[in-house]
Amino acid sequence: MDFDAAFATASQAAMLGWLALILLPRWRLLVGALRYGLIGALALGYAVLAFVFFFRVEGGGFDGIAEVRALFTSDPVLLAGWLHYLAFDLFVGVWIALRADALGLSRLLQAPILLATFMFGPVGLLIFYACRALPAIASIAPKGTTHVDAYA
Repeated sequence: MDFDAAFATASQAAMLGWLALILLPRWRLLVGALRYGLIGALALGYAVLAFVFFFRVEGGGFDGIAEVRALFTSDPVLLAGWLHYLAFDLFVGVWIALRADALGLSRLLQAPILLATFMFGPVGLLIFYACRALPAIASIAPKGTTHVDAYA
């Protein structure tokens, strides 16, 4: 397997997924394709690489930073870690987008939050949490929903 090519392909696919999430209407088919197609493929790639290669790295493990560092000296394990990031960040991005839509948050406001999630993962999630906490944002939840319903 050409790990460099797999890295490039996965990165490009994730980029296209993020562009679709940010720029296109949130059609049910598109959201399903992102969730079960792209994120599913990234997760499957991660799972295969993790189960095949994680336990082959001498000195690798999770009991300390030195063992984790040893794992990431292996290209297949490094690729698995990258796929993990791509899958989880996009999963969180889809979740943010759907919750933001339910709250009535403008797509203009969503775009920088999603870009932050794409580039910095948890930072984008924190920004979204901060936006949700603002009373002005909470007050635009659809009528008939509770504060908790709008965020489920």
